[in-house]
Amino acid sequence: MDNIIIAKNISYTYMKGSPLEKKALDDVSLTMKKGEFAAIIGHTGSGKSTLIQHLNGLLKPDSGELVVAGLETAGRDLKELRKKVGIVFQYPEHQLFEETVYKDIEFGLLKQNIPDEERARRIKETASILELSESILQKSPYEISGGQKRRAAIAGVLVLEPEILVLDEPAAGLDPAGTRELFDIVTQLYREKQITVILVSHSMELVGDYASRIIVMNEGRISHDGTPSEIFGLGDELEKIGLGTPQISKLMARLSSFYPGLRKDVFTVGDAQRAIMEYMRAGK
Repeated sequence: MDNIIIAKNISYTYMKGSPLEKKALDDVSLTMKKGEFAAIIGHTGSGKSTLIQHLNGLLKPDSGELVVAGLETAGRDLKELRKKVGIVFQYPEHQLFEETVYKDIEFGLLKQNIPDEERARRIKETASILELSESILQKSPYEISGGQKRRAAIAGVLVLEPEILVLDEPAAGLDPAGTRELFDIVTQLYREKQITVILVSHSMELVGDYASRIIVMNEGRISHDGTPSEIFGLGDELEKIGLGTPQISKLMARLSSFYPGLRKDVFTVGDAQRAIMEYMRAGK
């Protein structure tokens, strides 16, 4: 697979030259391949939000080079870059403003001068993926449920058909059922469209369930980069930088102290179920 993100030694400082100067990114290098489902984790202030804002040119590096989907983010072609990178920020439903859900989803397409027929096709397809019925599309965004608002806001990004979808704390404020529903849709989208997905989250459970790669940030640098089993296997190292492992991992570690032979290197509920079934079948 080709690299869709190439970052070479990028650094960024907020309020440079002022008493409040803060280095948010410090010599960060990173590559990401097309079609990856990766997670970026780190404590508050670790640099993860600053990094994702560089991906579509909202911020530009003070030094270093960043190429996303073949475009230099420090270049002038930001309009084209933002077609390729869709970022869904935390609580995106707060940005809904049109008379109807349909018009809200359509807004970005109108800005890009997409023809009528193509707009209608994209909206219909995106609404179907996000399970937004025709009746919901015709309602005011203020008349629908919280979960529907979240999906409508995401639809407004997906309808632009980005190559990279960045989700910044997408489950914030959602109950467990709403979170599962949303991520089932994101997973379906990821598989069917083969887009690159970047998840930024404090929830180790979500990260463990969905991401195949985890990038750990600490003090503006990438401290670790690997598979979920490699990263969550670090245990104490994560604790030292204000992170942790999924609750199910802690539960399985505790259970293994009572039931020797029970696997404890698991990071999702599904893995835990399989480990317990294996243990029972072995008659231990």
